Amino acid sequence: MNLSVTLGCCSRLRLFRNKSAVHLCRRLSDAPISPSDDSQSSPEEKPRRTRRTPGKASVLIFPGQGSQFVGMGKGLLKYTNVKEMFAVAEKVLGYDLLSLCLNGPENDLMKTVHCQPAVFVCSLAAVERLNHENPAAIESCVTAAGFSVGEFAALVFSGAMNFAEALFAVKVRAEAMQNASDLVSSGMLSVIGRPQANYKHACVQAREHCLSLGIQEPVCTIANYLFPDGRVIAGHKEALDFLQNHSRELNFMRTRLLPVSGAFHTALMEPAVEPLRDVLRKIEVRRPEISVHSNVDGKRYMHDKHIRNQLAKQLVSPVKWEQTLHEIYERAQGKDFPHTYEVGPGKQLGSTLQKCNLKAFKNYTHVDVVLPYD
Repeated sequence: MNLSVTLGCCSRLRLFRNKSAVHLCRRLSDAPISPSDDSQSSPEEKPRRTRRTPGKASVLIFPGQGSQFVGMGKGLLKYTNVKEMFAVAEKVLGYDLLSLCLNGPENDLMKTVHCQPAVFVCSLAAVERLNHENPAAIESCVTAAGFSVGEFAALVFSGAMNFAEALFAVKVRAEAMQNASDLVSSGMLSVIGRPQANYKHACVQAREHCLSLGIQEPVCTIANYLFPDGRVIAGHKEALDFLQNHSRELNFMRTRLLPVSGAFHTALMEPAVEPLRDVLRKIEVRRPEISVHSNVDGKRYMHDKHIRNQLAKQLVSPVKWEQTLHEIYERAQGKDFPHTYEVGPGKQLGSTLQKCNLKAFKNYTHVDVVLPYD
């Protein structure tokens, strides 16, 4: 579907920050969005926010695929902006995302094409909840990061992307990843290893096993760096079977296949790169107003081209979440840690923070996507 037609049918929303709050506002014009070229950037680069002392600053982290569950979004509709987000989502996506989040069916919500937009929208709905309950946490935010598709929510929150345009990019991304997954029988394996485990060598052994089976150009690599001795390995199904069957001699204490459709963040996602790169060329991307860290290397995004390049590269690169947390929370001994808010479904990112930096975790709060109805 054409980008300008898709987004021109609805009021364009932008998530942006001011001195007191986060607002979702309508642009005055409902004119269709004109695709831009790869070099377009905002004519006005907004200045970075005033530096805050760490103890008074906050960090927002946004979860990724796998955190979704039926019922998320319940109770958040009392915030007017959340209703607007889901209304726009229905027009951009072409289906009732709110109903899918609240009622399922679970099998449909778990599909890559559905769960990525669902986590994206629900995470930003959680930001609205946080703004209502603790606006100071929004105002004092100096850094954001997201896990995989969570990066898009982090970039919208930072002012680098428009809500509706980013959602359309997430839609294209999810469809392209699903299509790439359908080409090869593959998956992802969560691994917790002993200190002596050698994950890269284990992947080499698994690829050699695949070659012995006649699989050409087998893929088996680390897809996620979660925390010390916590990894996700992805690749051909036969490679993952080998790792599970030889987990004891590989010094893996625990392995678990993840409920995903393919080997995300590996070379098997190469067919998805160009569709995402193409849509990223057509949407407006600006320099973030706060620090946003890339999954590819843990470093901060510097400008619009950097964002476009890294988001496309992320599909075939490991998510370096552990390294990102070190970048965000590294500080001299005795210095205070910021308050951290995980905004979105699940507490997986809080769990990784606890394992990577216990001192930082002491200031962690989860902002859930479920509230009881009044």
